[in-house]
Amino acid sequence: MKVVILQPSYIPWRGYFDQILRADLFVFYDDVQYDKRGWRNRNQIKTPNKKQWLTIPVRSKGAQTKHIPINEIPIIWDSAWNQTHLKTIKHAYSNAPYFNKYVNLLEEFYNRKDKYLADFTIDFTIALAREMGITKTRFMRSSELKGVSGEKTDRLISVLQTVGAKEYLSGPSARDYIEDDKFERTNISLEYIDYDYPEYPQLYPPFDPFVSILDLLVMKGDDALDYIKQEK
Repeated sequence: MKVVILQPSYIPWRGYFDQILRADLFVFYDDVQYDKRGWRNRNQIKTPNKKQWLTIPVRSKGAQTKHIPINEIPIIWDSAWNQTHLKTIKHAYSNAPYFNKYVNLLEEFYNRKDKYLADFTIDFTIALAREMGITKTRFMRSSELKGVSGEKTDRLISVLQTVGAKEYLSGPSARDYIEDDKFERTNISLEYIDYDYPEYPQLYPPFDPFVSILDLLVMKGDDALDYIKQEK
């Protein structure tokens, strides 16, 4: 069984969904420490003027939250950020050829009022994956597992052994911190993928490959998955 383990992210980019597509089981790594400068609560979309950040406000400041796991990070509801995000997305993409295909799904999620960040981002990611046609991959959260222990690579291996993985698939940036030699002492093979995807038309050139998956979906519709499966 091929397994991917990734931290939950907010409307992630194309490479994240590539890993979902390749996995038999995708584990949202939701019980590790929240990283304030990562992609857990923010991403970018293209607009007529420039790329724009969409950031979900969360409560993650102070010494008492220094080691808080992702699945315990609460969303701040002092403002209607969800409606602001929805309006920004509509303004940016309402003229995209397949925007109407996804507008109901977007409205459904941006009308939610989740207490915790991970509940919103995980459900949203799964819904987008299913909408794209990724139907065979199973999903679970690492916080659901019992008996997982260790730190860093040891913890990854513990998760993989707990779910019965035979293969672990990881993105290229993980080469900097995964201890490959520890995998060699297990029965789990380690594979890295490289992100090398074809361009597609965007409403606002020049082409940018690193924006949220929403950009690809509203531009290519049912063909979006082909732009993940293909390599340049």
